[in-house]
Amino acid sequence: MRIAFIVSQFPMLSETFILNQVTGLIERGYEVDIYTERFGDWDYVHPDVDNYQLRERTFLLESVPQNYGLRVIKGLTLLLTNFHKQPRLILNSLNIFESGLQAAGLWLLYSAISLINRPNYDIIHCQFGTQGYRGWFMQQLIKPKPKLILMFRGHDISSYVQQKGEQVYQPLFKAADLCLANCEFFRQRVIELGCAPDKITVHRSGLDVNKFPFRLRSRKLSEPVIIATVGRLVEKKGIEYAIRAVVKQARYYPLVYYIIGDGTLRPSLEMLIRELEAEDYIHLLGGKNEADIIELLSKADLFIAPSVTAADGNQDAPINVLKEAMVMGIPVISTLHGGIPELVEDGVSGYLVPERDVDALSQHLGDLLSDTQSWEAMGKAGRAFVEQHYEINSLNDRLVELYLSLNHG
Repeated sequence: MRIAFIVSQFPMLSETFILNQVTGLIERGYEVDIYTERFGDWDYVHPDVDNYQLRERTFLLESVPQNYGLRVIKGLTLLLTNFHKQPRLILNSLNIFESGLQAAGLWLLYSAISLINRPNYDIIHCQFGTQGYRGWFMQQLIKPKPKLILMFRGHDISSYVQQKGEQVYQPLFKAADLCLANCEFFRQRVIELGCAPDKITVHRSGLDVNKFPFRLRSRKLSEPVIIATVGRLVEKKGIEYAIRAVVKQARYYPLVYYIIGDGTLRPSLEMLIRELEAEDYIHLLGGKNEADIIELLSKADLFIAPSVTAADGNQDAPINVLKEAMVMGIPVISTLHGGIPELVEDGVSGYLVPERDVDALSQHLGDLLSDTQSWEAMGKAGRAFVEQHYEINSLNDRLVELYLSLNHG
């Protein structure tokens, strides 16, 4: 099979779940090309980008101006400079009798430009719902027509829907051959938006558990307890509430709190840390690569993932860094938010608290600090759960089965 992945940005360090699928499919003998709306920083990439020669497999989607006049002007330029390269493909993209408004709006022309001199595909896999229309337009230009898969992961089924309206995916639900969601919470949301229940299934975002060394945690009385959070410094990650909870417990226990990540809220979080006079033990470390994150987590005793529903409706699925912490044997505290309760078993591998509830976060952090004997059992439970439900090789085998069922079903 030849597979086209449609993504918003590539490379992107925070989206190892996509990279894990690409490399897993290549290892299984399949051809994978990546089409991206914009390039990331090629100087700062995961090692697998080069190990699997993904630079040569990545292609930029032609950007489409939202203003129709500008779209026509740019479209004429694209037509004049590219028609000779693949005339039949360009003519098909302009066939308004067959494709109606999608051809008249030049959406198919812009998609055709991205497909010039590219092979036919068996599968077009849109890695977020927000890329669904780009994938659909590409599908209509390829003969024989490939199967179209839409994956829903988070903002595409929360904040994007709030912005665009609940009808935004209706045409795509009809056009898609299969829809996937990375948790049951989002699967139910997709069904509420109009997808047929038998057309969508859960396919979790996995990780290579062997990359993350397991260690049972225990309290070293002579040293401070190390607490970690990994996540972008944006509203959805709720890091303000974790900072306040840690400060409450720092009155009673020696603590160090490391926060890995960067984002728009960094200045306000720095100010909050100063206001709470916590600079000595709460540290914003900025963005880090996977190796740096593993190194920090290997030293951490506890992990907090305080996700909240953002003002724009943005929500999290079971987040990857939480899986990474659990698979390394770290007891976790997270929130009753989005798909996270499908990952963290409350009272078993960690604790779950209501969103934005500083007192509850602080209380359960205090529970863990006062009962260090529970760390070992929680660490074992977290590792076992992630191995059972989120192991990437099993999930990639399942993905191949889904592909084959579409082509041979």
